[in-house]
Amino acid sequence: MPDLPDPTEAATAATATAAATATAHPPPPPAGPREQLTVHDPATGRELTTVRAALPEDVDRAVARAAEAQRGWAALAPADRARLLRRFAGTVDAHIEELAQLEVREAGHPVGNARWEAGNVRDLLEYAAGGVERLTGAQIPVAGGVNLTFAEPLGVVAVIAPWNFPMPIAAWGTAPALAAGNAVVLKPAETTPLTALRLAELALEAGLPEGLFQVLPGEGPVAGTALVDHPGVAKVVFTGSTAVGKQIMARCAATVKRVTLELGGKSPNIVFADADLEAAAASAPGSFLDNTGQDCCARSRILVQRDVLDRFLELLEPAVHAFTAGDPADEATAMGPLISAAQRARVRGYVSEDAPALIRGRVPDGPGYWYPATVLEGRPGDRAAVEEVFGPVAVVLPFADEDEAVRLANDTAYGLSGSLWTRDGARALRVSRAVAAGNLSVNSHSSVRYSTPFGGFKQSGLGRELGPDALAAFTETKNVFISTGEQQ
Repeated sequence: MPDLPDPTEAATAATATAAATATAHPPPPPAGPREQLTVHDPATGRELTTVRAALPEDVDRAVARAAEAQRGWAALAPADRARLLRRFAGTVDAHIEELAQLEVREAGHPVGNARWEAGNVRDLLEYAAGGVERLTGAQIPVAGGVNLTFAEPLGVVAVIAPWNFPMPIAAWGTAPALAAGNAVVLKPAETTPLTALRLAELALEAGLPEGLFQVLPGEGPVAGTALVDHPGVAKVVFTGSTAVGKQIMARCAATVKRVTLELGGKSPNIVFADADLEAAAASAPGSFLDNTGQDCCARSRILVQRDVLDRFLELLEPAVHAFTAGDPADEATAMGPLISAAQRARVRGYVSEDAPALIRGRVPDGPGYWYPATVLEGRPGDRAAVEEVFGPVAVVLPFADEDEAVRLANDTAYGLSGSLWTRDGARALRVSRAVAAGNLSVNSHSSVRYSTPFGGFKQSGLGRELGPDALAAFTETKNVFISTGEQQ
């Protein structure tokens, strides 16, 4: 392993500058909330460091500081706010490698992926900064005067980030919220707080006001609940499981908080007989093995037209074996470990010992939370075919024709993402319109771009993140009528 930043130093220093989180409201466990969170290296199982866990009183202080900072931030000239966000982006850019190495250590992400994730934070801050001076209202023609609308910031926004993509998803909520004139309290996942804490330090280094962007590591039922319930929080942005998202939505109703939810997925990868089978098979492993399958957009249901099923599987097997699992710090590694022993046990629960596995990959021996790439023969009613596994497991299901492909694709409670492979342009449009999902790719598996909207149908969530309208989701429309004294 190369020399890496000391996570203990990063965590200790950043805790002093921090702020934010939220989840559901089960009462604290009988033993009481933990005082420390332990961060482990998923590739080795070794303890990296401990981080102080925020308590409800810490949330109260953070929200009060955020509210005070937000008033001054919203009063800044738009050009000045944009300039500071660009400076924040530049500071992140100067620390890409440091952030990437922290992500390798705390999340087990291959180093190339981790660099992309840190770069995505930089790019999203730049993109959001460009929207500050374009967040405009309107003049609406009315009788008797002038009618104006204003896009007003909400106030304090709580962003609850997941452990599967700790850096970029934290930025998805944080960057547009700040650009729209809000303050942010970010609660990172309990297992992956280190990059968030470092980002809070970099924000201060870039010149953002004290209290404007705070990070509060803590337990969901403790710090998270306190944020969700806090009357001073105007909006909650949550990415995580559908089950927890439902609890957060219910709790937000008590204070009529705005909410954006990006939840689970069970995305289809539809391969028609007329597709470029070589390209479809070569790209399929990355669509469900990227981030070791811990991706709500994972194309974990591979639907293949029956006429070409055997040929597709012949092409898929070597592509899966070529997706190398190993040391996340190695530049050649494509797949790292799962995040924890608990997550590995959960994934194992979806694959019985007698499951008809079509393809099994290989993982390193020894310590770490490893699980091999696994492709199963899909069977109606199998849990692995209908539930979100969140691991390197896919099922293959054959279909006869276009109608059956659409039916199978929509036969799920989720509707986040998906792909379809065909050379027929008309079919591509028909199927894209018929599949109930928020993000679809044709002859590609690309789901996420910071410049295009992202979000799901059905139980995959509410609202849209990213894209040109992201800032508007963090504002309220104020309508002002000014009488000119004319007769109406």
